[in-house]
Amino acid sequence: MRLFKSNLLNWKYILGEILLIFFGISLAIWFNNWNEANKINTNKKIALDKIEDEIQNNLEELRAARQINIKIPKAIANYKEFVFKGDGDPVSEISHMQDFQKEYSGFFQIKDSVRINDSVYRYLGDAKINIELTELSEIAWETSRHMGIANEFGYECLYELENMYNIQRLVQNEINKAAEALQNQEIDRLIRILGFISQLDEQLESDYNSMLGHIADCL
Repeated sequence: MRLFKSNLLNWKYILGEILLIFFGISLAIWFNNWNEANKINTNKKIALDKIEDEIQNNLEELRAARQINIKIPKAIANYKEFVFKGDGDPVSEISHMQDFQKEYSGFFQIKDSVRINDSVYRYLGDAKINIELTELSEIAWETSRHMGIANEFGYECLYELENMYNIQRLVQNEINKAAEALQNQEIDRLIRILGFISQLDEQLESDYNSMLGHIADCL
């Protein structure tokens, strides 16, 4: 009987040790999982903050460039009307040239003028086209992707971000084409490219605003 009680006590002790070890391991696993989840959430928050700042900065760059570049085709068209009248040099009434200079500052630099009649002058100078070459950043996005953090954003958020940055790359590519056309003095091609950029800009701006509106949902 005593031997039976002794064996029973030993089994209870062994079972208690097993349960203690089991709960210890379970607690360690739980704590490790909790710690990893906490690190992932922290990294997601940091990554999304960086991406949000990047989108906001790109949006401001996009709007600033549009204000300048959207005027270029109009400036070229109006300038051609002056040149057509002057058979090589722009000819215009003083008031019209003043309005042109005010609307498209820096496009035509007047060096001299020759009076044709009381209010019309032939203007001597140089036409100069300056396009705004934006650099739309995707450093925060690419860093998040390469570190694997972007995979934690969820399908909808990840899809929207991928789509937005793809359009951004299209815009950047067209901007580079515009710079090349200007360098080669391909004015007609430049006008076509700027028109296409204007269309892409509208889509990209809409995507930027949409993403900024609910980027917190990616957490």
